[in-house]
Amino acid sequence: MLKRHKVNRNQLADLIFSKIEKNKDTLVKQFQYSKPEIGFFYLDDLLPEDIALKIFNFFPKPVNMVLKKSLRENKYVAAQMNQYDSILEEIIYAFQDIRIVTLIAEICVINDCFPDEKLYAGGISLMEEKQYLNPHLDNSHDKERERWRVLNLLYYVTPNWKLEYGGNLELWPNGLKNKQITIESKFNRLAVMATHNKSLHSVSPVVVNNKRCCVSNYYFSNSPLQVTDSFHVTSFRGRPENKITDIILQTDTWLRNGIRKIFKKGIKENPHYYNKEK
Repeated sequence: MLKRHKVNRNQLADLIFSKIEKNKDTLVKQFQYSKPEIGFFYLDDLLPEDIALKIFNFFPKPVNMVLKKSLRENKYVAAQMNQYDSILEEIIYAFQDIRIVTLIAEICVINDCFPDEKLYAGGISLMEEKQYLNPHLDNSHDKERERWRVLNLLYYVTPNWKLEYGGNLELWPNGLKNKQITIESKFNRLAVMATHNKSLHSVSPVVVNNKRCCVSNYYFSNSPLQVTDSFHVTSFRGRPENKITDIILQTDTWLRNGIRKIFKKGIKENPHYYNKEK
């Protein structure tokens, strides 16, 4: 039987909203400084430590998640949140509280911003030793291809995570031939990044026997962040040191984009979303 906790999404949202609001000026400066390339900001100590630890402690074991393993990526994911402890669903949907969505949209200067109740490509993820996420552009749209994906919210909950452990968010604003920006997957840190046709990002390989746990949300808008943005599937590249992988993945992206131009929702529906009727 799943355990149920007194902490709920409204209480979590109150805490998150208060923390972001108190740091709003600093976050605005962070995002505006980085906006010409890939806009981002991050905020540490988002929640009281005991709550962040509780979220981590109730992450499911990898065997109870979906393994996504290919040249593109190697990680565990989950979006069918009613299969897990309720605190995980509560923290995910806390980030979808209208106050938080509006506040983050103000920080990032986005006029209309909407959370994704279906958690399309969102939810939770876990990476163990040797797992990774290759450089890529996120899918440009939501599940129904009606709204543009504009923000990626990543909340890290593994205690005592260190930069040298790998599993860190990497931004490649100047392409794979230039040095990336590394944002450490630090415990109790919220990272928010813009998603558009130039927001190439990755997660470096985990190099320790530990699990890197993350709570993910995407925000969408009726308009793209940049006028030059165009529809695309999740588009992967190889890391700079993996030239052959890069060629294979670029070909793979070209083929999948071609298929999606013919079949709007693809040949097979992406199962990574929260089916609340299931």
